[in-house]
Amino acid sequence: MRNEQEMVDLIINTAKEDERIRAVYMNGSRTNPNVPKDIFQDYDIVYVVTETSTFIEDENWIKIFGDLLIVQEPDKLDQGIGLDINFERRYAYLMLLDIRIIV
Repeated sequence: MRNEQEMVDLIINTAKEDERIRAVYMNGSRTNPNVPKDIFQDYDIVYVVTETSTFIEDENWIKIFGDLLIVQEPDKLDQGIGLDINFERRYAYLMLLDIRIIV
């Protein structure tokens, strides 16, 4: 079970420890000072990486964040319906993790 600071530390330390990750940023409700904090806020995290293929091919890197309950891969879905998607330039995961945040 992690509190908010532990989760932020995990996100940042993951970026620091992986040389493929060049930057990390957060967006969404947690970055908006006008949004009241609540237990339903998620972590909208973006890792800027040197390449995407190793992350896509081996998804074990996700396990560091907690038990994966649901994952969506919108870029893969878009490609599946015929859209021209360049996985070398971007790849998104939408994940619901069982991280049991303590507020």
